[in-house]
Amino acid sequence: MRREDIHDELKDIAFDFFYWFSRFEFALKENKLLKRNDIGENAEPGWDAFIERYAGDFKHSKQTRELLELNPKRQKVGPNSAVEWKEVDMGDCRSDLCRVVRLLKTVRNNLFHGGKHGADGWDDPDRTKKLLSNGKVILDLLAAMADFEADYTQCY
Repeated sequence: MRREDIHDELKDIAFDFFYWFSRFEFALKENKLLKRNDIGENAEPGWDAFIERYAGDFKHSKQTRELLELNPKRQKVGPNSAVEWKEVDMGDCRSDLCRVVRLLKTVRNNLFHGGKHGADGWDDPDRTKKLLSNGKVILDLLAAMADFEADYTQCY
């Protein structure tokens, strides 16, 4: 999708998704859900720690089911260093929350890193809107489930 083909509505949805994704990662760090806990390590959001802590509390919603149905793919290196679109590996996921988070992060990475030619459905603005809109709602639901909406929304 070329820049001039992206309508204002999709630009707004993409910005909202990025904004709330970054707020969610801030909330992870504020709530001590870190990738590494050793002194001196970079303070990075701990998605795995989040999954481990809240997998038992997770309940599917319309949006999480639709994200799983839309099943965004990710780029992998193929033969002769060709970039190919492949299914996201869920082999190590032991919970529904893990699968949802894995796809949510895939949507974020695909949007952020660009280079979407050849991806089934990527140039379909309606599908892209669904991925981003559902992603934003899922972030809201996950923040509520973990009870860190104040850090997520900056409403203290």
